[in-house]
Amino acid sequence: MAETRALKLSGLEPLVITPESNFINVGERTNVAGSKRFLRLIKEEKFDEALDVARDQVEGGAQIIDVNMDDGLIDGKEAMVRFLNLIVSEPDIARVPIMIDSSKWEIIEAGLQVVQGKCVVNSISLKEGKEEFVHHAKLIKRYGAAVIVMAFDEVGQADTLERRKEIAKRSYDILVNEVKFAPEDIIFDLNIFPVATGMEEHRRNALDFIEATRWVKNNLPHCSVSGGVSNVSFSFRGNDPVREAINSAFLYHAIKAGMNIGIVNPTMLEVYDDIPKDLLEHVEDVLLDRRDDATERLLEFAETVVGTAKESKVDLSWRQEPLQDRITRALVKGIDQYIVEDVEEARQQATKPLEVIEGNLMTGMNVVGDLFGSGKMFLPQVVKSARVMKKAVAYLTPFIEASKDENAKPAGKILMATVKGDVHDIGKNIVSVVLACNNYKIVDLGVMVPPEKIINKAKEEQVDIIGLSGLITPSLDEMVFLAKEMERQNFNVPLLIGGATTSKAHTAVKIDPMYSHSVVHVNDASRAVTVVGDLLQDSTSDGYKKAIKLDYESFRDKFLSRSRQKEYLTLEEARQNKLRIEWNPSDIKVPEQLGIQIMEDVDLKLLVDFIDWTPFFRSWDLHGKYPAILKDEVVGNQATELFKDAQELLQKVLDEKLLKAKAIFGLFPANQIDDDDIEVHLSPRAQSRGGRQKESSLDFSTTHEMTEDTKTAVFRTLRQQLKKREGVPNIALADFIAPKETGIQDHIGCFCVSAGFGTQELATAFEKKHDDYNSIMIKALADRFAEALAEYLHKEVRTKFWGYAAAETLDNNALIEEKYEGIRPAPGYPACPDHLEKLTIWEVLDVEEKIGVKLTDSLAMWPAASVSGYYFAHPQAKYFGLGKIEQDQVKDFAERKSIKLEEAQKWLAPNIVD
Repeated sequence: MAETRALKLSGLEPLVITPESNFINVGERTNVAGSKRFLRLIKEEKFDEALDVARDQVEGGAQIIDVNMDDGLIDGKEAMVRFLNLIVSEPDIARVPIMIDSSKWEIIEAGLQVVQGKCVVNSISLKEGKEEFVHHAKLIKRYGAAVIVMAFDEVGQADTLERRKEIAKRSYDILVNEVKFAPEDIIFDLNIFPVATGMEEHRRNALDFIEATRWVKNNLPHCSVSGGVSNVSFSFRGNDPVREAINSAFLYHAIKAGMNIGIVNPTMLEVYDDIPKDLLEHVEDVLLDRRDDATERLLEFAETVVGTAKESKVDLSWRQEPLQDRITRALVKGIDQYIVEDVEEARQQATKPLEVIEGNLMTGMNVVGDLFGSGKMFLPQVVKSARVMKKAVAYLTPFIEASKDENAKPAGKILMATVKGDVHDIGKNIVSVVLACNNYKIVDLGVMVPPEKIINKAKEEQVDIIGLSGLITPSLDEMVFLAKEMERQNFNVPLLIGGATTSKAHTAVKIDPMYSHSVVHVNDASRAVTVVGDLLQDSTSDGYKKAIKLDYESFRDKFLSRSRQKEYLTLEEARQNKLRIEWNPSDIKVPEQLGIQIMEDVDLKLLVDFIDWTPFFRSWDLHGKYPAILKDEVVGNQATELFKDAQELLQKVLDEKLLKAKAIFGLFPANQIDDDDIEVHLSPRAQSRGGRQKESSLDFSTTHEMTEDTKTAVFRTLRQQLKKREGVPNIALADFIAPKETGIQDHIGCFCVSAGFGTQELATAFEKKHDDYNSIMIKALADRFAEALAEYLHKEVRTKFWGYAAAETLDNNALIEEKYEGIRPAPGYPACPDHLEKLTIWEVLDVEEKIGVKLTDSLAMWPAASVSGYYFAHPQAKYFGLGKIEQDQVKDFAERKSIKLEEAQKWLAPNIVD
């Protein structure tokens, strides 16, 4: 009989794990990433209450407790040592073994130095290569601990059966044969991933884990297998009965295969034998990959499961309603589980399949439109309705083509495009969805669409309306050009203008005069349906178009009249009235670390607490400040539902690492020169990674050091020219940097961050499943992560890398309200509307080469979820708006930039006095 070697752990009491032992449950509520309450207590240093969390875990049956202090706002090392020392004095907690959990080795080692008994380290892997893996393993062995080994190597995370086996075998051989690690002290985490995601490559997520577990137990003697069980059911977050069934069935099969340790929430489990047989069949079809349509069947069935798992029942009462009522309900509620079944029934009753679209489906969508128009439905709900509609139409399309029916007659055909050089399309996509829900056919050309493609496609498709979208200011010029070209080619279709930088003023003043037919600015999706309807309504459209034309003409005259009434200074006069700071060397803080630094892969979990959610709701046309919007009398319920959906997708992004974030920044000696320019020295006393570096939660993979002879770059800034009242200066950003003639060496920073890597692929995958809702959602979340990363990085710079605000203690609300010292203005925004300055930032930091963020022809950043800008540290630095400038500054700017005057006028057009 083969020798059996047991895993032996201990707190004050021993825990011996043999093949005959029951499943060992690890409690994770003492993990800051697993419990919001525990995170809050640690942040507030309420360690006595935090101990109560650990005590509850032990009393609740946890045989090991997982302690993790990895959070960007916590000194993880200090918190780990302090908490473990406190546990020692609590015998009712200290009796169980501790799992020291961290992604940072210094925290793990600090824990190993104070923990009592024989603990478990969570975790090590081959991610950083064999040398570091061996080094950490030897230290863990010396400290006398067991270890969790993640199925992760230099290539990446194991996501197939063969990769799990390959990494486990290699890790085992190194540990047992080279490090001489006791095999019974090795615990493999073979990666539990969600099932039923709808993605083909995820079909075997559960089965591959189960089979890999069986392989490890048969081929790597004496090892244990662990994992976080709740991950497997993440796709059904919000549906507890189904999650409980998935967790329980998965655990049942995984334990049979040899899994003997895991993180399990007992409240999210059902007794395997008590799972209703119909639910169990659907669940196991997915877990064991028994059917090609297993995911679709479970998704449909899950919608019928309510209550607790023990009391699960099927609520099919609405399914007994008449066919049209069922279809309408599905569209209004956004329920797509039964729509194919219902439209097939409708098809059987119809003379031809086209009638189902024009009759049943449009009847339901008319209800959606009425509810939306009356304010009883909100934009996120309409996008969900569109998901149902698209699924139904996709099913009917082959029947329509086979019967050679004429195409459905839409209310109109609308071409939608984000203009050349611009990559932003969230607003455009929302408008497209809303219009499609109202029976308009959408021809969506996507982003960065050149004018000739828009023109040619509009002719080819014979569209009724052209809709243009843009976020960055150069997009405005593209819209003007397109309007001119449409006029030249004798177009007569209306032109819709939308996007964040567009306005009625710009549309009326710059675009409308270029096109003799209708031009309308649409500032939100809810207004788009009404505007398009009025433009295409046979009986009233002429009157509406004339009224719009007259309104814009009147608006233009008034606007230009007001503009001419304002007084502006010459550029020289404005410079004489510049902001004058009394410069003192003692006011200048030399950065703790000069030079360029790069983050190759930012942990998105660090950024969650820095997210400003208010703009997220605004992007969905729900207006109000977070968190008050969740209780708003009008939109509170919809905001709450939207926020819940966002949190679920956000958690999926975090758990599966679906997005990748990167950042780069540099801090340099600098001085103001020639009034409005900033000279930057690019060969500072930079420090390599091996040099002195302030301790930070950021994981910098590279520190770039300039070694060439002195290099300089120049940032060009623009100065306000509107005449101010007595004593109020005309500001330029350069005013916040010490002039060279003072002899004082000042400093400046610049940066670029992105959280958009992977966003387009995810959005495309959702769109292929007719899921515009989540396609838009993932882009909105990526934008929030990018802004959060910019906020987080700025904080790290202020408090650590520059260090001029080392004592800063601001919560996220204070950060959102910009109560910090210093500013981070961005090219293209009010203080520096010139996008051309991005080119200088890209050259100084080598952005595209180092982190892969590119600039389009119009200097939009790609990926779209990116932010770039400057860092100014002076206490008097503040955000401001440049406003309008005169032609003398435009000419001066062109000379300073060594570009043609026409080029400067193009980029600065929105800011030039008319």
